[in-house]
Amino acid sequence: MPGMVVFGRRWGIASDDLVFPGAFELFIRVIWWICTLVLYTNHKGRFDCPGGSLLHTYLVVLLVLLAAIISSLIAIVYVSAQGTITNSGPRRAIPALLCLRVLLCFPELIWACLGAIWVSDDSQGCREAEIAAVIGAVIASWVILFFTTIGVVVVFDPLGGTRSRAEASFEPVMRDLESSGSRQLLHTARSLAVRVWECRLRLLCCCLPQDDSNRAAFSSLAQLFSGFFSDTDLVPSDIAAGLTLLHQEQDKNERTRDPDEVMTHSPSSPIREDLQTELEGATHFMQFAFAAYGWPLYVYSKPLTGACKLARECCRRRASEFDPIEGDHLGCHFTSVLQSTGLQYRDFIHISFHNQVYEIPFYVALDHKKEAVLVAVRGTLSLKDALTDLSAECEDLPVEGVTGTCYAHKGITQAAKYIYKKLINDGILTQAISVAPEYQLVITGHSLGAGAAAVLAILLRSMYPTLRCYAFSPPGGLLSKALADYTKQFVVSVVLGKDLVPRLSIPNMEHLKGRILKMVSNCNKPKYQILLRGCWYEVFGGKPEDFPTELEGCRDDQLTQPLLGEHRLQQRSLSDQSLASEESPSHVTHLPLFLPGRIIHITEEGPSHRSCLSQPSYRAQWSSETTFCSILISPRMITHHMPDLVLCALRSLTQDLPVPLCPSPYSNSHLNVV
Repeated sequence: MPGMVVFGRRWGIASDDLVFPGAFELFIRVIWWICTLVLYTNHKGRFDCPGGSLLHTYLVVLLVLLAAIISSLIAIVYVSAQGTITNSGPRRAIPALLCLRVLLCFPELIWACLGAIWVSDDSQGCREAEIAAVIGAVIASWVILFFTTIGVVVVFDPLGGTRSRAEASFEPVMRDLESSGSRQLLHTARSLAVRVWECRLRLLCCCLPQDDSNRAAFSSLAQLFSGFFSDTDLVPSDIAAGLTLLHQEQDKNERTRDPDEVMTHSPSSPIREDLQTELEGATHFMQFAFAAYGWPLYVYSKPLTGACKLARECCRRRASEFDPIEGDHLGCHFTSVLQSTGLQYRDFIHISFHNQVYEIPFYVALDHKKEAVLVAVRGTLSLKDALTDLSAECEDLPVEGVTGTCYAHKGITQAAKYIYKKLINDGILTQAISVAPEYQLVITGHSLGAGAAAVLAILLRSMYPTLRCYAFSPPGGLLSKALADYTKQFVVSVVLGKDLVPRLSIPNMEHLKGRILKMVSNCNKPKYQILLRGCWYEVFGGKPEDFPTELEGCRDDQLTQPLLGEHRLQQRSLSDQSLASEESPSHVTHLPLFLPGRIIHITEEGPSHRSCLSQPSYRAQWSSETTFCSILISPRMITHHMPDLVLCALRSLTQDLPVPLCPSPYSNSHLNVV
């Protein structure tokens, strides 16, 4: 860090990122050189085949060329391992060494071509070992050159040239914000960044139709991503190192935290009864949110028997005067829903597996066990769903009777409005209520489906004031504070452990970015040591590393070269805001968004690192939305989001009764745990 400047442009790799790839290539080259030397030594003076003289010359030059490449790799690895992430001074020779290494590729390429020509024209009569050695050398050269080319393409930064010019003009901009030339250059760089991100998204989602809704989503996401990464010069390995340091720092703070004191309460406490009742309801309705994913998650959760159970029914056409299934041509999704929920075919009012950007699958069914008209919304399972997730701007969502600013996640709000129109305009909900008028309306979903379910509950509550909503692992950046408080009356959210998604919002990501910048700026260890120690810690556990910092006993402004100092970010932010104020007078910073409803937080008890075969034990507690205002780094931040694990944790809590009542870390009396 920052991105390395070579050949007049900036690349998506830092000068301290060459330790591992350089060491790997060095290992291959040394083995190759030793094998070639052994072949040459054993056959020296006995190259008596017709092309023997050419073979002798080829091996000698190959040995010299490999020795030169090995020497350059040793220098690159050694120099790249020097300094720290932000102190790139000891690595100033890396660009020159890389130029030397690139120059050595040309004679290697030429020699590989000559070797191929010798094998095809002059190898008759030579020993098989000699021919095989030359063929191996030619193949090895081409393979290494091929992967080197792939690596160059991967680390190529399309904005490298523009970013370097913008960086060069950054100080003049700060001295004179009225400089029209500098402002024009930054505006051009920003526009180019948006176009590059839009091209990347189109390439990533090339299988999606390029209709108006998709193009609008691509444009919105491109602006979001370009703005998020515009004020930093991070390469991927810097982010990995920062996350590693942050994870160990969080674990260290967690271990030094005072353990909760056990508080005794009467088993008849209404607090405990309320939490236990909601846990039982959540466990029941989670199976419907799980079933909404269709056959992929069903087969994933039952890898040995799931496919066989579905195969018998998938292609069988079910006879009925009314076919509620939309977008499920083979019937596999519906069959898995039947298997997961235990409902009968006649219990389903409508099923839709139609999927587009801002249009997500859902189904409506009658749950006779809980006497509920159930609307279950599917979570993220496609690129189209991911585009809906990432459309994270705020959209107004006015609600009558709610004071304060009302806004919500744009993509999820659009998805909820799509389901709302289907339910109301197509008469689906009216039909369901007419079948069972005494049943209560319950809306549920997981992940994206949980967010859409919560917004849908807001939209429907004026018509169905007794409705309930169970949102499992909902996105963190969902509702404004006024709407989040309003939903506490009818929404219950369930979050497992250190799940990333309920903590995921643009303000939280900005906060995480700032923490990563501070961690990597303060650490005085080389990046390769941080990554090696981090990999060991993630796999085998142990004591969190207590890395000393360059800023111990110092102030931030005493850094010699604050490449990522906070004041630099503030300065650049000021210039960006100045530009934004002229370009868009209505420009505002990203507004805070929160989880919906009352929140049940389920946490694992026991050590942070445990055996894969050991069964975890869980505890549940009422929590506050402020608990999820920062992202926790953990190997389980993704697995804790999986719906099968959430369902398993809920079943564990409701089956293992009685459970002890313990206090919450909050002082409020209503935040108790079971």
